[in-house]
Amino acid sequence: MISPLAYVHPGAKLGENCTIEPFVYIDDNVVIGDNCHIMAHASVLSGTRMGKNNKVHHGAVVGGIPQDLKFVGEETTLEIGDNNMIRENVTLNRGTASKGKTVIGNGNLFMENSHIGHDSVIGNGCIIGNSTKIAGEVKIDDNAILSACVLVHQFCHIGGYVMIQGGCRFSMDVPPYIIVGREPARYCGLNIIGLRRRGFSNETVTNIRNAYRLIYESGNNVSTAIEKIKETIAMTPEVEYVMNFIEKESERGIIG
Repeated sequence: MISPLAYVHPGAKLGENCTIEPFVYIDDNVVIGDNCHIMAHASVLSGTRMGKNNKVHHGAVVGGIPQDLKFVGEETTLEIGDNNMIRENVTLNRGTASKGKTVIGNGNLFMENSHIGHDSVIGNGCIIGNSTKIAGEVKIDDNAILSACVLVHQFCHIGGYVMIQGGCRFSMDVPPYIIVGREPARYCGLNIIGLRRRGFSNETVTNIRNAYRLIYESGNNVSTAIEKIKETIAMTPEVEYVMNFIEKESERGIIG
């Protein structure tokens, strides 16, 4: 199932039942798991470690060297999980000496012409929209949706279950469960539709919404809002996730 018109380096390791179409380039020091499909004109470059059931579409470049002037050729990796869809002309860069690897989880969709920068960590079940650009050392938690043409500054952290509207650009962290939109990008309410589609109960949604009302709508500063949340809202796992994100994980401050 490897086209004679493809180039597969003798040092590459391919799993069972892989399909490699014409004009694919697979470099040395590459591992591709079972049942992967690499379409014509795609490139899988040195340092890539790919799990099972991934599909790489035409023209994608997976494992390219970082777009970072500090990179001097050190051996780093791009680690991809299972069941990812990597569409046309997507670029996924490997890591630098900073963290040593870029990590992609399972079941993600990277739409046409999107980019993931060096040393980023993408969770599971995320959707990265057409022409959305993720800079280096960004972290995106599970089930986040970034619409088309979103620009994410380096070192940002995006929480799980968010919906970021098309064309947004920002340089601050995005806490979980919310919608971000407008120009400049800002908090636009809870991602209620997304949460209900994921099976969140009405009680859980209400607790999360009440927490964000204290953070964004009460006129309090964030530290005061956090204390009021602790006093007045049940500390469910979802609310605790919001609190930990803001108090312990956010290094750039949360979006306004």
